[in-house]
This record gives sequence, structure tokens and C-alpha cells, in this order.
Amino acid sequence: MKKWLAGAVAAASIFGLAACGNDSGAGSDEKELVVGASNVPHAEILEQVKPILEEKGIDLQIETYQDYILPNKDLDNGDIDANYFQTIPYMELQMKDNEGYDFVNAGGIHIEPIGVYSKKYKSLEDLPDGATILMSNSVSDHGRILSLLEKKGLITLKDGVENTKAQLEDIKDNPRNLKFDYEYEAGMLPQMYENEEGDAVVINSNYAIDAGLKPLEDSIAIEDTDSPYVNVITVNKGDEDKEEVKELVKALRSKEIQNFINEEWDGAVVPVSE
Repeated sequence: MKKWLAGAVAAASIFGLAACGNDSGAGSDEKELVVGASNVPHAEILEQVKPILEEKGIDLQIETYQDYILPNKDLDNGDIDANYFQTIPYMELQMKDNEGYDFVNAGGIHIEPIGVYSKKYKSLEDLPDGATILMSNSVSDHGRILSLLEKKGLITLKDGVENTKAQLEDIKDNPRNLKFDYEYEAGMLPQMYENEEGDAVVINSNYAIDAGLKPLEDSIAIEDTDSPYVNVITVNKGDEDKEEVKELVKALRSKEIQNFINEEWDGAVVPVSE
């Protein structure tokens, strides 16, 4: 009887170990995908995607950032698999300025119209002669801002200048003698607006939303939604063909996520389908 019990215990132990081994094997089939993102709206959108990818056997891990430099450094270093915060013009400029960066756009997801904010004036037309406009030190945003101001009739750019690449020296006419102060990190601008610094402040919508602003209501001017500045999923070259990256882009472009974006931000963040 003792021999029989000992054998039964041994068999049970072996079965238990085998069962544990099988569970471990099943778990190892799940692929991990680490994506770096700005807090708002990128990380919030990714949170909605998590259960969709989980059904595909992909464990989405989200790393949040408060600046525009580290997400690309970490992508280049291999600390993250992809990032979701930047536009194509910014990505191209980063590759130009940082030897070794070899990134590609794995898919466009949404547009965040950039806006002009002021606590002193209710419209661009109210800006006085010599008004100071505060903007980020991100050169890739300068063409975007100048294009907006040209469309609103405040300045004129030189003929033949590509809007996305325009810089301050490309201004042809500046009848109101606007002054441009661009020494600031993009994340600092909402606080400068709250402190009433400058006459107007140009703020990226992700930082505006994160600071509690409503771009469509609080801005005195805002970029059209046909902007070429689409926020994209960025990966190292060659990784765009990975199945988990393709599934991420597919999920972000799904009707479910597009509806979430529209309902959550009501036009301050605009989804794209390609």
C-alpha cells in the first residue's frame, strides 16, 4: 500500500510539473510589443488597442514620454519596438540630424491640428503691430506654423518655398512686423500661455489637451484637418513588415478606435484611414 501511495504521489508530481511546463509554453507564444508614446492622446489611444492586440496574441506594453527626443533615441537603441508621437516631417528631420537613425513610417494614424492661443486677444486679427508669437524650438514645426499664419493672411512666404520646409528666413512679407520667439521646448508652451507670456502661443494639440485646453474652443486659430502632419507609427527600417507591427497599425485604424478618437476629442484629434 505504501509503495502504491508513493507511486501515486510521484505520478501526481510529474503530472503537475508537466502541466506547469505546458502553461509556460502557452504563455511564451505571446509576442511582446513595446511602444513609446506621448501621454495624450497617443498613450490613451494605445490603451484602447491593448485588448484588440491581446486577442491576436500580442502583449502591448506602453512607455510614456514627455518630450520629443527620447522616444527616437530609445527606438534607435532597441529599448522600444516602435513609437507613436511624431509626424513624418519631424521624423525625417531627426534622421537628418542624427547619424545612424534609420526609421520608417509603418502607418499614419491621426492628425492633431496645431493651434494658436492667446489670453490677451480673441483673434489673430486683433494682434497688434509688433506682436510676439511664442513657438517651439522644433524646426519641423516652423513650416507648419508659418503655413497656418500665411493661410490666415498674417504673412506671405517666398515663392517656391515648400510649406513643410519653410523657415523664418523664408518670410517674404510681414506687414504687422510679427516677432517670433522659438527658444522653447514644445511641452513648456501651455504653461507660458497660462502665464500670459508673449502675445500669442502656438501649441501642439497633444500638449494642449494634456494641459486641459480644448483646441477647437480655446484656440484663436487652428490648422485645417487636411494637414500633411499625420502622426505615425515609427519603427526601425525593416521592422515595418513584422506581424505585430502590422497588427498594431490595423488595430489603430479600425472603426472601433476611430470612433473612440472622434468621441473622445471631438475634432481636436482626427483619425486617418491610410
